[in-house]
This record gives sequence, structure tokens and C-alpha cells, in this order.
Amino acid sequence: MTVNGIPETVYLTRERLVEIEQELRELKTNGRKSVAMKISDARGHGDLSENAEYDAAKEEQQHLELKIAKLEQTLSRAKIIEARDLPNDKVYILSRVKLKDLKTNELHEYLLVSPEESKFEANKISVTSPIGKALLGKVKGDTVDITVPAGLLKYKILDITR
Repeated sequence: MTVNGIPETVYLTRERLVEIEQELRELKTNGRKSVAMKISDARGHGDLSENAEYDAAKEEQQHLELKIAKLEQTLSRAKIIEARDLPNDKVYILSRVKLKDLKTNELHEYLLVSPEESKFEANKISVTSPIGKALLGKVKGDTVDITVPAGLLKYKILDITR
């Protein structure tokens, strides 16, 4: 993403940065090697104009190269953030927020992260998601109304930690 032609900073934890670097290394070495072998094997099957296996291997190569380019772009814009460097007075990126659903009385806990680190099944939600946007800047005790595709959520912030 860019804002006025300037690449947007991507905020990552040190752990996520290492994961991306490892994935990129794996794709550039073993991923490229594997696709090259598939293309080579498919070439050996004769006429390339009617060779579905060759076409599939070339398409796989394109997808691989796009993924590599995306990861490289993410790394080029990455800035490491540490939770300990951020204040704990209100909700920021890397805040762990405990919420009470005021309709169902269910308790939820989310860690607010960058879009590149979000993983809903691990309760890591993006600061750009509807819930993340609504929570940013709020303080313990605040009540938050959040419009999501499924309707309106009403939460009370019980705690904010790092």
C-alpha cells in the first residue's frame, strides 16, 4: 500500500519479521528449485502448446514469484515494534485487550497487531479491522459500539495489558 506514492510502513514484531525472512528464504531456495524441476519434467513430455502439465507448472512459478515479491516488499517497509516501547494507558497496536460482550456477557481477549500479523483463530486482530479500529485509543472502562458485517457489537473494556 502507498499513501501519496510513499510506501506505507509495515509494523511487525521481531518474531513475525523472522518468520517472514525464513519463509522468503524457503521460497527462494526450495520453492524455486521445486518449480524448476516441475517445468523441466513437463518439458520432457513433448509439445508445449498442448501440455497442461507445463502450463500448470508455469502458473505455479508465477504465483511463487508473486509471493516472493510481496514478502520482499513487506520486508522493505518493515519496522520492528516492541510492546514494551508503547504506553499502557490506552489501546495501541500490541495491546492485549480484555472485553466483555454487553449483549451476551461473554469475555473476549484480543491482541491488536498489524494486518500482516493478524490471525483471528489465535485472537490476533488487525488494527485495521472494524474491531481493531474501534478499540484504538480507548481506555479501560470504556464502552465501545462496533459495527461489523454481522451487526452491532457492544463491548466494555475490562483490561489493557502488554
